[in-house]
Amino acid sequence: MATSFKTFDTAKDSVVTRNLLHEAIPLTGTILSGTYADNNIKNYSHGIFQSVYDYPYLSSSANHILDLTCGYPATSSLSRSYGTTTNQAKKINIYNEMAQVLAGFDSNNAVRQFDEDGDLTSGTKIDEAYFINFTRLLSKDEIKKGSFTLTLGVNAPGVSGHSSPFAQTLTITDKSGSAGYKVNSPAGEYGILFATGSGDVWDQSAGGYNAKWDRGYAKVGLLYYQAGIAVISASVFGSLLSSSVSMSATEGVAVHASASVVGNFISASISGNCDNLRHRVDNISFNNSTELNSTVYFCRVNNTDFNYSSNNTYLSASKMVVKDNSSDAPVSYVTTVGLYSPDNELLAVAKLSEPLKKDPSTEFTIRVRLDY
Repeated sequence: MATSFKTFDTAKDSVVTRNLLHEAIPLTGTILSGTYADNNIKNYSHGIFQSVYDYPYLSSSANHILDLTCGYPATSSLSRSYGTTTNQAKKINIYNEMAQVLAGFDSNNAVRQFDEDGDLTSGTKIDEAYFINFTRLLSKDEIKKGSFTLTLGVNAPGVSGHSSPFAQTLTITDKSGSAGYKVNSPAGEYGILFATGSGDVWDQSAGGYNAKWDRGYAKVGLLYYQAGIAVISASVFGSLLSSSVSMSATEGVAVHASASVVGNFISASISGNCDNLRHRVDNISFNNSTELNSTVYFCRVNNTDFNYSSNNTYLSASKMVVKDNSSDAPVSYVTTVGLYSPDNELLAVAKLSEPLKKDPSTEFTIRVRLDY
């Protein structure tokens, strides 16, 4: 006689699986500066970060896509050499807040500085930094390792034949992310960002353009995959180039000047620095990852199982309506699988695409996947 319930053998009848679903995310520079005349850029009275939307933010259809901010530690030369600067306390607090969340604390309970090499003790430190914080809408569970690309324009305007800020670009990638990522962060895994350039470089000392920029790959920041945060060193507009870059949001482009990155961090507010950075972004692209965990249950139906039905319509006048003769084998049609707790409480229901005929001469296994 068939039973109403059948108990799983947990060692044999179920398995847990993990799959990663990826989605390509392209962000053009026109979204960050241009298409909506900055109506998709939201500044706040506190002035510690700036939000970017994919549409004018007052619209009900706008989606928040990322936040921008910047900062430097109290040990930075900007703090030591220049005294009070615009938003100095806020810039120091922002750096410390991001560092304690992403880099953590050392054995003396002091906040660690960001490190270009991923060596939190003795590596080259990142002092002045821009922070790009992608929302969960874009990054989902994490940014896929090895998929991140950020292209920045670092050219000087107003020079004949080279007026576009993107005549010279730096392409920043986590090129070793899939194999060389780090795990010594309280925020999860992170990779080192590398920059390589293209185009001619303005050489201020020579008063013109020199040979094509070619310095291989330089370490310029960190990408925290689960947190969805990119830390970009200000060296992308400074020490990597023949001359430092001074950025002007009012012109919508950047100009070259001596020690101008330092000057920009000193004189501009956090929102002003964010404006400057936005006008230098040509493209951002990466793949996000969604982790899909599943438990697969193998519902094994033997030849003696479930040949009868408890459905009220299965019987008519004490006879099985699916049998023509009393000597015929019992038969049923499986349409639904129910998963029950040990207390026989219904937890989940799976519907079959079509009824399966079941009689004592057949047996089969139904594979039920529960995603979470």
